[in-house]
Amino acid sequence: MKRMMTGLALLWMGALTMWGQETNAPVRIAVVGLAHVHAMTFIPRMFGRPDMELVGIVESNRDIAARYQAQFKLDPRLFYSSLDALRARTNVQAVFCFAATADHLSVVKDCAARHIDVMVEKPMARNAEEARAMERVAEKAGIKLAVDFETTWYSANREAYARLHRHEIGDLRKVFIRDGIRGPVEIQCPPEFLEWETDTNGGGALMDFACYGANIMTWLMDGERPDSVIAVTQHWKPGIYPKVEDEATVLLLYPKARAVLEATWNGPFDRKDMELYGQTGYLLVPKGDVLRMRTARSNETQVSVPPAPISEADPISYLAAMERGLQPGGCSAAKLNVTVMEILDAAKESARTGKRIDLPR
Repeated sequence: MKRMMTGLALLWMGALTMWGQETNAPVRIAVVGLAHVHAMTFIPRMFGRPDMELVGIVESNRDIAARYQAQFKLDPRLFYSSLDALRARTNVQAVFCFAATADHLSVVKDCAARHIDVMVEKPMARNAEEARAMERVAEKAGIKLAVDFETTWYSANREAYARLHRHEIGDLRKVFIRDGIRGPVEIQCPPEFLEWETDTNGGGALMDFACYGANIMTWLMDGERPDSVIAVTQHWKPGIYPKVEDEATVLLLYPKARAVLEATWNGPFDRKDMELYGQTGYLLVPKGDVLRMRTARSNETQVSVPPAPISEADPISYLAAMERGLQPGGCSAAKLNVTVMEILDAAKESARTGKRIDLPR
């Protein structure tokens, strides 16, 4: 009996050791599509990490693949023309999608059919209908689906959310979120990005940058949908952007709060900042790692911003953590981003008709 117990203990210890090795092994991640400009900053960050391994890049356009290969000195064997070709060579666990927004649904379908978790770059889809379809496909296949926004990983945004939900500035009343650049042409985005980003097929300043504000506000409101959306778009540079607006302002109306989202391709410089005003104070986030606070009892001060947990410090860490059991939540959650797309659909319709668009509760 003693020998049997000793044998069982050894087997259990061995199983724990094997489990630990498996969970600590690098997650095998593939990039699908290179049409989104954010791939240019994402791919270099994937090298030399102990938590993940880049096992392949799927890009059917040989010119784009060749440019990335030369720019980042990548092994040509990393590139594949299809997800099936990649899977024939390696057992990929998760996919990060940098395809054009119009291709997000098809990529999610491909990943779902092969039981591969996937994170897509913002915005989730071209419209709410496609976003809901993506969510349904992922749920039916039992895969995890997440959406990446740069602002999700801002430590100051995270701390502002925590302080707001501790009621340190009272109930939220007004929010101003400003996001923009000088313009995708002005900052010399590559042609494969400009092709769809400056086209009505998913592009424009409203889709490009109001999505950040809609995402953050829905998160701050714990998923609550606004009652109404009012939007105005303007065309200040038709010579550069003949097909889409380059300026957008969106007003979100809630029962006891409102948000103003300002999205621009006409800024003097890049910006992603926000201001939260509550009943008894405010929180200002001028930069991703800077938070200022004032209440009725204290003057404005810069407050401490703790670092994010390692698993939520950046999208790569998050995707790796998803493969170790983390369920997508917060700004990354598919369900929240379906609401974001409903807001953007309403904003486009409001701008088109000049009317307030009411959303069902």
